[in-house]
Amino acid sequence: MKIAEFDWDDGNWPKCGKHGVSKKEVESALLGQPVVMADPHPHEPRMRAIGQTAEGRFVFLVFTLRHRDSKTFLRPISARFMHQPEIDHYEHQT
Repeated sequence: MKIAEFDWDDGNWPKCGKHGVSKKEVESALLGQPVVMADPHPHEPRMRAIGQTAEGRFVFLVFTLRHRDSKTFLRPISARFMHQPEIDHYEHQT
């Protein structure tokens, strides 16, 4: 699937930025090779992802895909850096 661009606005950026993750880090983690799984959100299809920034920091993300004008936009919903126990568990699973 080809992503046209990231869908950032005043609704989703504050939820991602409040945990200290920059837009560049969110985009880097999602454009790399994240592990993606379904998120059980009841109101819209969402995905969870674990990815790494260009600097190697692990990020946990929730995002959705939006379709407009025959293009697909990736809309981050939340993002935070992972804690070491989470990283250890993740690396043990892969």
